Amino acid sequence: MPRHLPRWSGWVLIASDIVLINLALVVSYEIRYEWQLFVGLDPAYNNPFTVYIPFAVVLTVLLLVTFRLAGVYDPRRSTSLFDTLYSLASNSTIGIMVMIVVTLFLRPLLYSRLIWLYADILIILFLSTSRIVLTVTFSRLRARGVGVDRLLIVGVGEVGRTVMRTVVARPELGYRIAGFLDDNPEKGETDIGPFKALGGLDKLMGVLECEHVTEVVIALPWSNYRRILSLITQCERAGVRARLVPDIFQLTLSRVDVDDLGGIPLIGVKPVTMRGSVLAVKRAMDLILGGLLAIVSLPLMGLIALAIRLDSPGPVLFKQTRVGKGGQEFECWKFRSMREGAEAEKERLLELNEATGPLFKIKEDPRVTRVGRWLRRFSLDELPQFYNVLRGEMSLVGPRAPLPTEVAQFQEWHKQRLEAPQGLTGLAQVSGRSQLTFDETCLLDIFYIENHSLALDLRILLRTVPKALFGEGAY
Repeated sequence: MPRHLPRWSGWVLIASDIVLINLALVVSYEIRYEWQLFVGLDPAYNNPFTVYIPFAVVLTVLLLVTFRLAGVYDPRRSTSLFDTLYSLASNSTIGIMVMIVVTLFLRPLLYSRLIWLYADILIILFLSTSRIVLTVTFSRLRARGVGVDRLLIVGVGEVGRTVMRTVVARPELGYRIAGFLDDNPEKGETDIGPFKALGGLDKLMGVLECEHVTEVVIALPWSNYRRILSLITQCERAGVRARLVPDIFQLTLSRVDVDDLGGIPLIGVKPVTMRGSVLAVKRAMDLILGGLLAIVSLPLMGLIALAIRLDSPGPVLFKQTRVGKGGQEFECWKFRSMREGAEAEKERLLELNEATGPLFKIKEDPRVTRVGRWLRRFSLDELPQFYNVLRGEMSLVGPRAPLPTEVAQFQEWHKQRLEAPQGLTGLAQVSGRSQLTFDETCLLDIFYIENHSLALDLRILLRTVPKALFGEGAY
């Protein structure tokens, strides 16, 4: 469910669910008793719908209570759409199972149990559809700046940048970063991608008013607790909500494990995720899925090679040194999309560079061939990198492999993106590609490394398909 909805939105959802649950029961009754699509019915057991009205009331109340306990109606609950749909499906099925047991206990021959199976399927379908429509609607509104909280970050050390990359990676949380404050002149006066540096901590009150901030996240070390208390007091005076991100022993937040012991909070440290068995599973997926995709794409690669050969003189493949996991260099293969000798022309085109940071990109690069422009638009120039994946130099999913000249210009925090195998596609590639600044790309890459899972890899791969087909953000 989208985050930061109005308080009344929970009641609207409850009313909508009541209607949809009972609509599903009506349709289930029609399927079972009127249409009899799958199983016939003895006329002697043909009950009017009024017989099921008490059960409909019980089921509706039961489902609303379970949904409420699961947090489905909490407008500030931060969960993904997948988690919301899973919660709806699992709790609906539990409620239906209870109803089946009840009808079996009361009158085993009078009531149809098949109607509850239909009801379960339809309730999940109707409620899931309503949540998908709601999510799409709010996503489009938030893209236009409607219903978005303006967030100010105080402190841009490792903790502050963790908050930044989480906001960039998860727009469904409903935040837009207004800027950040930091007393370190090197940080407080230098923008990070699209995020504005607004000066030192003494500028807080002025920034709250000028930037129309609705929420403040304080990401300072706990050793500054007196300053933190002062900042929280200032926010309270300005009527702005302030929250503190715990900087536990200067650990990366994704490694902090919070639990409780009878209400007593316990804080522990999670193991680093991308090591050992996790990397072994990731490598197995690369070999199996990467091998299958490479075989399936062979006919297409043959046609592309022919098109390149007919379009312009020069080799079909282009080899370039890239930097992989741990700073290890390797030879990365791509289909040639530029005219021969394009690398030597880069120097004279530097003033046309449209990318930020150490990257070099030109939207209408004069060196790109006719076929190359088409290949780049749909990311087909990267198909030969399946070879790098099978060799273990790259992964199907991971940060984009940078050039050695780019790595030489990395700031220290940028280098964290080299802690994982570099990928054919990644979180940055499905979140904007060339439309992102370099800092935004790094924030997304580091978020991916810190939150890596096999499920995340599969989601990124699935999201890559439409992005590639429609050429979003590619040039």
